[in-house]
Amino acid sequence: MLMAHPALLRDLVEEYEALSVLHAADADSTRVRQRMEDVAYTLCVSTGTRDVEAALTAARRRIPACAPEPAPPSKAVAIRWPVPERS
Repeated sequence: MLMAHPALLRDLVEEYEALSVLHAADADSTRVRQRMEDVAYTLCVSTGTRDVEAALTAARRRIPACAPEPAPPSKAVAIRWPVPERS
């Protein structure tokens, strides 16, 4: 069986969790519900499972296998090049 990359699984889990919060806040939102079903289906296919809870569990087990995203630089460094003197 093909296995999805852990970074993809991480993105899917994060999206599903965010959609779950939106769905809880507005259960009548057809758009949120449809996207949630789409992400759940993708998670199931990507993990070889048949229900979203099993898919989330399987995905979370695979996520540590991917390297963490690099942290953004803490400070920007400005480099000033010397301006040549004109004679």
